[in-house]
Amino acid sequence: MARFPIRFTGANKAMVVLGLAQRNSYVDVTENDAVVRMGWAFRATIPRSAIRSVTPDIGRVLGWGVHGWRGEWLVNGSSSGIVRVEIEPAARARVTGIAVKLRVLRVSVDDPEGLQVALSA
Repeated sequence: MARFPIRFTGANKAMVVLGLAQRNSYVDVTENDAVVRMGWAFRATIPRSAIRSVTPDIGRVLGWGVHGWRGEWLVNGSSSGIVRVEIEPAARARVTGIAVKLRVLRVSVDDPEGLQVALSA
């Protein structure tokens, strides 16, 4: 298993007062799954067989934390180091305990290149 901590930079490190910190925010890549967690706010298990593409994400970032709609979710503590993971069929995720579909995950990590390699292998 390889662990990739979610990146928190600048003032976003203050999210720790909300219970969102690197110690409980990560992407774990195993042989069969990618498990994504951002504290109490986001949890997902993505079967590796459902991952269709993994690329650097250069899209606009308008906020930090957990944001999304219609299957596309941004899970970040930084505007940099974001990786885009496209998923088909959609995976199931939980946002503040509510079940959602996950078709695209945009996630900021400390080692974006390493995550891309791990998920592409």
